[in-house]
Amino acid sequence: MHQSLPRRDLNFLLYDWLDALALTERARYAEHDRATFDAVLDTAEKIAADTFAPHVRESDLNEPTFDGERVALIPQIEHAINAFAEAGFLAATQDADFGGMQLPMLIDKAMMAYFMGANVATAGYPFLTIGNANLQIAHASPAQLERYVRPMLEGRYFGTMCLSEPQAGSSLSDIKTRAVRQADGRYRLFGNKMWISGGDHEMGENIIHLVLAKITDDAGNTIPGVKGISLFIVPRYLVMDDGTRGPRNDVALAGLNHKMGYRGTVNTLLNFGEGRFPVDGQSGALGELLGEPHQGLRYMFHMMNEARIGVGLGATMLGYSGYLQSLDYARNRPQGRPVQAKDPTTPQVPIIEHTDVKRMLLAQKAYVEGALALNLYCARLVDDERTLDDPTARHEATLLLDILTPIAKSWPSQWCLAANDLAIQVHGGYGYTRDFSVEQLYRDNRLNAIHEGTHGIQALDLLGRKVVMQDGRAFALLGTRISKTIGEAAAKRSLSGYAAALAVATKRIMLVTQKLWAQGDASKALANATIYLEAFGHITLAWIWLELALAAKRADGGADGATNADEDFFAGKQHACRYFFAFELPKVIPMLDLLDSSDTTTLDMREEWF
Repeated sequence: MHQSLPRRDLNFLLYDWLDALALTERARYAEHDRATFDAVLDTAEKIAADTFAPHVRESDLNEPTFDGERVALIPQIEHAINAFAEAGFLAATQDADFGGMQLPMLIDKAMMAYFMGANVATAGYPFLTIGNANLQIAHASPAQLERYVRPMLEGRYFGTMCLSEPQAGSSLSDIKTRAVRQADGRYRLFGNKMWISGGDHEMGENIIHLVLAKITDDAGNTIPGVKGISLFIVPRYLVMDDGTRGPRNDVALAGLNHKMGYRGTVNTLLNFGEGRFPVDGQSGALGELLGEPHQGLRYMFHMMNEARIGVGLGATMLGYSGYLQSLDYARNRPQGRPVQAKDPTTPQVPIIEHTDVKRMLLAQKAYVEGALALNLYCARLVDDERTLDDPTARHEATLLLDILTPIAKSWPSQWCLAANDLAIQVHGGYGYTRDFSVEQLYRDNRLNAIHEGTHGIQALDLLGRKVVMQDGRAFALLGTRISKTIGEAAAKRSLSGYAAALAVATKRIMLVTQKLWAQGDASKALANATIYLEAFGHITLAWIWLELALAAKRADGGADGATNADEDFFAGKQHACRYFFAFELPKVIPMLDLLDSSDTTTLDMREEWF
């Protein structure tokens, strides 16, 4: 049964904590107010419930098929995406001149949370299309925007990102796809791309692939490594000068990948230039260079970073959905009696009254509500980065977004999956069956630890790049923001203990970070990068929970006509914060001890010892 994201929680995050209405004072968002924001969220919630949620199980049981000619999807997927497009959500954040609503990113991500919570696999198609369009808007020519982006924002075209290859995986410096320049300035591409979500289907009029490839010189050679990578726009069907659809391009589906979860999102292996669909009698998929040559990876990071935060939001909402379903189950499933009840003839109690069930529910609440808050905080940083008048403040928003992106992707992927695991446990034996959807939510969420860079890749990015970039400026800025929260919380008697604990953990990770890099040995510094990522993530979420506890105190104290439901809501926030500081933050101490020791156990292990 679909359980929608509670509007009370969303309103608290948007209006009580992140002050979404302050954004309407900026020129870009001046046409908006609370009414327009709420109308968007109302519409999103209804479309998600009416068109996305009803086929979540059916798309899992009837995954895409390929008969050698065409990919078949259940028709409900296209119906749902058409409803999404007709509501204007594909262009929600774009300029009015582009048919957009000029919505803040904060409201857009809150809106997307409904769709990802309802059916993350179907939401994958517009998610990728929006990311593709945003990258092109940042780097494409005006002609390319008209040719490819406007139809995508109208819902006529779909978009993908084509990075990985069978022999390279995440090692993009080793890609082999070649691009050969033609006399008319276009390129013919030859190569294979793997794990391409949405790569082939019959929905819409066209699919626009963004493809990483290396341009060949006159001798057919390419520049080795990432420096030689360029980015190309390669449509499934060529687009004619008048905007009409032309002949099929030389992009062929080699096969489908059958995944553990996300089964409604078709995932493909694509062959570019194999000659199955020759254009003008020649093999080679015709494409246009996007931007400048050899800047492809830099351009693609625009979409990759957006996708990483989006993967974090998807992981969050899968965890949130499992939490809501297990909470509902626990409230309605009678089983057992309190430990002090000796009379077996007394009625059984709902399992939510058992302490261990409350523990599991409280852990889920702390994970999913904290993860959603972090994701929306990152969305607010995007708005600040784009619309603040002060260039220094804009740059600070960029730095914070840079250092938080690995956390926004990896932390929900790990801990909201843990929430799904607990949701199964709350259901007991039923949770392991297909009678309840918590087993599917777990399967769907397991992918997110791999999607858009594994934990190991995020860890190397965080410790190897983000904390040291610009002489540690982003790291120091985040520390300043955390210290400000600590100072505010220290003045509140009920929160002062949390403030002290967070201060200790924050100071410790800063000292450990300095020590790791003071060794002058990158291999040793990065040997336990994944442990560092996990410790950093837990400290970040402790900060987020302390922020939420402060916001709950402000909102609770300033509410007129507060009800018992309001009191329960704010008490729930305070108690989730208490849980995180009692059960979760202490986990970082042994992690920091290990990092501080510069342990090289994993680094010293040899292949032949396994």
